[in-house]
Amino acid sequence: MKQTMITILGPTASGKTAVAAALALRTEGEIISADSRQVYRRMDIGTGKDLADYVVDGTPIPYHLIDIAEPGTKYNLFQYQQDFHVAYDDILSRGKLPILCGGTGLYIEAVLGGYQLSPVPQNQALREALADKSLAGLTAMLVELKHKSGSTMHNHTDVDTAQRAIRAIEIETYNIEHPTSERQLPPIDSIVVGINIDRDLRREKITRRLKARLDEGMADEIRALIDEGIDPEDLIYYGLEYKYITEYVVGRLSYEEMFRQLEIAIHQFAKRQMTWFRGMERRGYTIHWIDATLPMEQKVEQILKLQTI
Repeated sequence: MKQTMITILGPTASGKTAVAAALALRTEGEIISADSRQVYRRMDIGTGKDLADYVVDGTPIPYHLIDIAEPGTKYNLFQYQQDFHVAYDDILSRGKLPILCGGTGLYIEAVLGGYQLSPVPQNQALREALADKSLAGLTAMLVELKHKSGSTMHNHTDVDTAQRAIRAIEIETYNIEHPTSERQLPPIDSIVVGINIDRDLRREKITRRLKARLDEGMADEIRALIDEGIDPEDLIYYGLEYKYITEYVVGRLSYEEMFRQLEIAIHQFAKRQMTWFRGMERRGYTIHWIDATLPMEQKVEQILKLQTI
């Protein structure tokens, strides 16, 4: 079977977006983002959209699934899978190459593997019952539910806030109670390329990038979102930058506490991303790893050699 897509994945700060954009320029391809937070409008610095990467040698690179949801809403995997297929089919219909690019392993694997997903509504009674539980308690409950359901597709979901843990419990509970209500979409055959960055270099880039984004006004971006009426708790739900910087903005953390805790959290997040990608390999996906430090032209040439389209 010929591959109809190229997937570029990697941990945060690996430079995967720049690689995907350079590849798109060479192939006249279009990028489909696989980032669970870049879907939100006006959340630019904190989600690391780096839209300048989508202009290569003066040529704008078409991209999809960025800036498609309002801040404060809870965009989810079910919606992403549907939106992906709309973008994917549109790109193919115009004779272009889809290039899936991102670091949200769950989103990537959901479309590559054709996950069967349910549209899970909010369960207000369940949310109220769980409202006073700690993150540790919620995580333990989630693990028990996954064991009960035999779930494999969400085992590595990042639940670094109580809200995210409650939502994950909501999904697992719904799927246990409605085991036959899943939507089926076809898996996508894709060349999968991973951008492999040395751990120490990755850590150095994460710290340098965090400092730069704070200097660019990441806290001001969050203040503006709060000023337009978005509940700080809804921003905290998104985790990482939005969790810690919101807590700084509302006075729960000092600047030094925020920076230290956020830096650690991003390093841990990058490690979890790599754990997910290694898990994909164990689940049967072939990932062709490319050295992040190679010149861009060499990286693109290596990817083109893999292409059998």
